[in-house]
Amino acid sequence: MDSIFDVKRVVTQVMGNDVIIETGRLANQADGAVWIQCGGTVVLVTACFAPLERETDFFPLTVEYSEKMYAAGRIPGSFFRREIGRPSERETLISRLIDRPVRPMFPKGFPAEVQVLANVISADQINDPDTLALTGASAALMLSSMPFNGPIAGARIGRINGELVLNPTTKQQEESDLNLVFAASREAVVMVEGEARFALEQDIIEALDWGKQAIIPLLDAQEELARLAAKEKIVFSPVEIAPEFEQKISGMAREDLEKALVIPEKMDRRQARDAVRDKVMAALQADPALTEDPVALETAQSQAGEILAALEKSIVRQRIVREGVRIDGRDTRTVRPIKIEVGLLPRTHGSALFARGETKSLVVTTLGSSTDEQRMDSLLGDVSKRFMLHYNFPPYSVGEVRMPRVSRREIGHGALAEKALNPILPDADKFPFTLRVVAETMESNGSSSMAAICGGTLSLMDAGVPIQAPVAGVAMGLIKEGDEFIVLTDILGDEDALGDMDFKIAGTSEGVTAVQMDIKISGIPTEVMARAMQQAKEARLHILNEMHKVLEQPREELSSYAPQHAEVSVNPDIIRLIIGPGGKNIKAITSATGASIDIDDSGKISIFAPDTESMERAKEMVLYYDQHAELGKNYRGKVVKVMEIGAIVEILPNVETLVHISQLDTERVAKTENVAAVGDEMEVKVIEINGDRIRASRKAVLLEADGIPWNPADTARPAPRSDKAERSGNRERGERGGREKGRGSRERN
Repeated sequence: MDSIFDVKRVVTQVMGNDVIIETGRLANQADGAVWIQCGGTVVLVTACFAPLERETDFFPLTVEYSEKMYAAGRIPGSFFRREIGRPSERETLISRLIDRPVRPMFPKGFPAEVQVLANVISADQINDPDTLALTGASAALMLSSMPFNGPIAGARIGRINGELVLNPTTKQQEESDLNLVFAASREAVVMVEGEARFALEQDIIEALDWGKQAIIPLLDAQEELARLAAKEKIVFSPVEIAPEFEQKISGMAREDLEKALVIPEKMDRRQARDAVRDKVMAALQADPALTEDPVALETAQSQAGEILAALEKSIVRQRIVREGVRIDGRDTRTVRPIKIEVGLLPRTHGSALFARGETKSLVVTTLGSSTDEQRMDSLLGDVSKRFMLHYNFPPYSVGEVRMPRVSRREIGHGALAEKALNPILPDADKFPFTLRVVAETMESNGSSSMAAICGGTLSLMDAGVPIQAPVAGVAMGLIKEGDEFIVLTDILGDEDALGDMDFKIAGTSEGVTAVQMDIKISGIPTEVMARAMQQAKEARLHILNEMHKVLEQPREELSSYAPQHAEVSVNPDIIRLIIGPGGKNIKAITSATGASIDIDDSGKISIFAPDTESMERAKEMVLYYDQHAELGKNYRGKVVKVMEIGAIVEILPNVETLVHISQLDTERVAKTENVAAVGDEMEVKVIEINGDRIRASRKAVLLEADGIPWNPADTARPAPRSDKAERSGNRERGERGGREKGRGSRERN
């Protein structure tokens, strides 16, 4: 595509697909901006920064991914018809997907607030924009003046019929049994997020190794574009701490920190560690050389905090390397003690309390009807979710005081747990309930998302959901000292903060269902990743065994408080009657029974009711409109039409019968109007059913009322006359008519 603007562009091929990365057309006042395109999908990614006015103890990086509905030729479904308010769950998850691999690529201490914005401005609904946005973020930062240790690139790995596919289309993703989104540099994979249908650990390792090689053209393209258009990088050097000051603080704190960091209980350890910090800060405040200079005191306290953090990290890591002993006294492969309760909440549909060490999750399962499905607006159109897992992390779980809110972290942890459990759920045609699982973190000391997975499995089983197999999850850590890599099973919160990797793996005894990996170093060898997955499998099997001891299989019956479900099939032609004009009939049914009713065009009707009595009532009211006449049965109906040969009577909803004039009374009836009028009610007996045609008799009912039993022969269809008899009858009627006509003429004369 030619442009009148000064555009710098690089085109590369990734597994046969052209990927375009260009700059100079849009957002030229940003510090870095790229247009990245594959097929008809285009993402604009920008990077800007602002110098910090004061130092912070964290890196203020903000990543926002947004999908513009115009990109797919759609108008937003919100009231205001524009993209406003909170980002969708998908947008939040992709923002995290970009943030996690990008953040470690900035130098520590970079004194700026950084903002990366990724906007989908064209979507062909074939090529997913999420991995394009990830690669585009790296490319924009490569072009910017900010120090960035890139490039990295993102991609998705699928597997269809045993064959690996890079960046499968949205349609191919539906057929894939593997869905791994990853980011990698030239050296190593730096982030993984994905789900699988019981994949083997070795299959995942091989897929990531294959994908890492496949994205090299994207790394080459970024470096080529940077050569053409990158700004000069800011020269940044972290503030050096004087060795003498570092030795002074270390001497004041090391002994007390070493004692604090062997306390196994989290809160006691935190108090002891805080006491060491308070002691150091108090000593600095009492230093005569600092009390007269507030700026120098603030700088000294800030540097002392960095020294204490580094000292704590060194003590914990060196103890693991030298002695193989962790903070809580475990070795590197042992899982913390597990405690489980199920069915502890009396009125929920299913509940479980899962505790592993000082991490505890209360997980609740709720069943609903298909009307409870989550419906969302997306670039692909309106989509719905039958299964939802919501993870909550209240402040009391870590002994803090703050406003409770749903953060990006909570959305991300919930999505990971949802991926882990989704493959084991029964198909909707076998178990048509909508499922919502809520994991309330009661206590947290590492791996709370994995506790949500374990508790989620147990709560589903407690609710009577017929899952395929139990799922358990465990978080693995890593300590790298020199060339030595030590893998840690079931990491604590402190080990997550002080270690080099957070690798969460969930699955059944047969295979992996979800993975998430973030690393804080430049990369880890494939063999180390394989070792971590194998060690995680051992831990997973141990956890599954502990879960099995408490609940072997799903409960055979649903909770009495869970909605009851039944399915009935009706003639599709009578669906309009069940619904009624303006929904009158269906509203009456739901109002009278409290049931939720889903009607399919095929005639299949799903009924969800709050209890058995309501269920039976709802079924009866629905089937009222789909009744069938029975031979020999009496019905009270209403005359809907009067004809020369008889009356049409509606005996059931949408079921009409002919009452022949000969069957209207025990005596001969000259005219139908003498006996029946539209709107009259009459009781009739069904005497013949021939396909859709039904004949009935009022005469038979009257005879029975007089004590004369019904004889089918008395109400048999009159035999048709022969042609001769018909002609004779016509001639007789003609002659009689002629005589009557002549007599009338004579009388007039």
